[in-house]
Amino acid sequence: HLCGYLPAAKLNVVCVQPPNLIMVQLVGPLRKELADSLSSCRVLVVGAGGIGCELLKNLVLTGFKNIEVIDLDTIDVSNLNRQFLFQKNHVGKSKAQVAKESVLRFCPSANITAYHDSVMNPDYNVEFFRNFQLVMNALDNRAARNHVNRMCLAADIPLIESGTAGYLGQVTVIKKGMTECYECQPKPTQKTFPGCTIRNTPSEPIHCIVWAKYLFNQLFGEEDADQEVSPDTADPEAAWNPEETAARASASDQDGDIKRVSTKDWARSTGYDPVKLFNKLFKDDIMYLLTMDKLWKKRKAPVPLDWAEVHQLGRSQDDMCGAGLKDQQVLSVGGYSQLFQRSVETLRAQLKEKGDSAELVWDKDDPPAMDFVTAAANLRMHIFSMNMKSRFDVKSMAGNIIPAIATTNAVIAGLIVLEALKILNSDFQQCRTIFLNKQPNPRKKLLVPCALDRPNPNCYVCASKPEVTVKLCVHKTIVQTLQDKILKEKFGMVAPDVQIEDGKGTILISSEEGETEANNGKFLSDFGIRNGSRLQADDFLQDYTLLVNVLHCEELPRDVEFEVVGDAPEKAPPPSVPEEEKSITNGNKDSAQPSTSTKAEAEDDDILIVDSDEEPSSSTTDVSMETGSLKRKLQDAETGETASKRKRLDQQPAAEDDDDDDDIIALD
Repeated sequence: HLCGYLPAAKLNVVCVQPPNLIMVQLVGPLRKELADSLSSCRVLVVGAGGIGCELLKNLVLTGFKNIEVIDLDTIDVSNLNRQFLFQKNHVGKSKAQVAKESVLRFCPSANITAYHDSVMNPDYNVEFFRNFQLVMNALDNRAARNHVNRMCLAADIPLIESGTAGYLGQVTVIKKGMTECYECQPKPTQKTFPGCTIRNTPSEPIHCIVWAKYLFNQLFGEEDADQEVSPDTADPEAAWNPEETAARASASDQDGDIKRVSTKDWARSTGYDPVKLFNKLFKDDIMYLLTMDKLWKKRKAPVPLDWAEVHQLGRSQDDMCGAGLKDQQVLSVGGYSQLFQRSVETLRAQLKEKGDSAELVWDKDDPPAMDFVTAAANLRMHIFSMNMKSRFDVKSMAGNIIPAIATTNAVIAGLIVLEALKILNSDFQQCRTIFLNKQPNPRKKLLVPCALDRPNPNCYVCASKPEVTVKLCVHKTIVQTLQDKILKEKFGMVAPDVQIEDGKGTILISSEEGETEANNGKFLSDFGIRNGSRLQADDFLQDYTLLVNVLHCEELPRDVEFEVVGDAPEKAPPPSVPEEEKSITNGNKDSAQPSTSTKAEAEDDDILIVDSDEEPSSSTTDVSMETGSLKRKLQDAETGETASKRKRLDQQPAAEDDDDDDDIIALD
């Protein structure tokens, strides 16, 4: 793969701190023109974590001299097993700054600028991005990926997107007008569960883990009405009469006797007594659920736990079930009840130390918080007849993470540099989307390349005139919801300005502080917005304009505030006043070509595959939108089996070696 770049390549082993880290450097001159390009071009690396550390090392050893890196995070102990530029004495310091210092130790001639900041800060505007010849993403969240995608489109700068998820990875290239952008394919929102499932009828361990995280916030953190943990009496499936059946709930008349008040208020009134909390959550509330008869006609009913009985049982049995590392052991019910008691006592002390009205923030890397969620989730799993999970498993699910694999990051970072060499060598036609798989495909390949896809003409980001249709009730939707949940959360804007196309140019939302705050609590209908109305939303930081067609609907499904209609928006009736004949092409105003970015929706670090003669188009496969990346849909992440097949570029029938063994899942 390197033959075109290295006429006489050889390997040089470089050893750096820590002493057991071995780096293999390819040396032997690049072609002079390419070598000159590397030493003179400016590149931006966004993210200095798992992929970012590997990427920075690769860049300087390949010959890149002018590098700027930005990352908002600080170094955590959990980073040290794979982010090799950091050591124990760096914990708590800026990732970007320490990464710069570590790289300069083995490549002092490099010119590296580090920013300990968010890439979404308005200081990093389109003009900032235009200072670079190439941008490389090493991010771990969708919001930042969306933003960098739009900034690169606006600046017309090539972007290399990447991501990893466990042993899976992906790399892709995004170029305005030539490839799909990161947002060309719709991506699913993070999976959520109905409140009644979490509170009344959990059937999977994840339901219990979500409940336990909600419980932490209700007891120790910021209370959220959407995160209630007590039994849901409004559950439509129950269809019971609380007035008639509440009396049947034999609430404890001893420790844990409860009244239906705020969870936090009740906990405070008991002094956060672990025994009373235990009996309320795992005995009284469960007995209350049992009175909802209809819930248990087709389900196995939960079995309440009593502290005295469990505590006595815990003394008569070993707390550990099985051997192995501490975090990978599954405790007994007695063991988890004791862990619950210890964690509540620790968290209570932390609250007391912070003072009145203090709140704690749940963090998967905070041992007492993680102990509390592990214990509470497992006790609830036992009550609802599920197999309990180890602390390691609970942490993985509670943190929405897949354990990071250092070698996956290394492979992806290497592929990013290979794609960068192609771009700087003006060889864009050879760029590919590459997938790294967990298992070799039938052709014995772990890396599989796909041709880059053309822009999606209906993309609401990179199309020549982006627009969407949003179904909502104008009499129930307030301006604040339009701004925060629709424009910012759903469509990724940072600071939107919204104008109603009503012939008057009415300003609905302004990004200037204080200008339109009085509108926030008003309904859209208060401004004359109705079925067929059009709103023009502008984000000047992203140089991005979106037309929003309003489709009024009196009744939406339960707990649904709005819906985006289809990939290609339905056209609303033309506005009453003719629009100016102007192009609102996002990005460079000179170009009417669609702007693009990567199709990769890689959550952590997507990967590029350099394979064989088989180069399917990445769009010929089902795109998995969860964790947002260019990843192909896997029905089974372990086996890689799926029904979809990739097409060859030459349109030959898909052979059995085209199975989606080569596909990968990206997590957001």
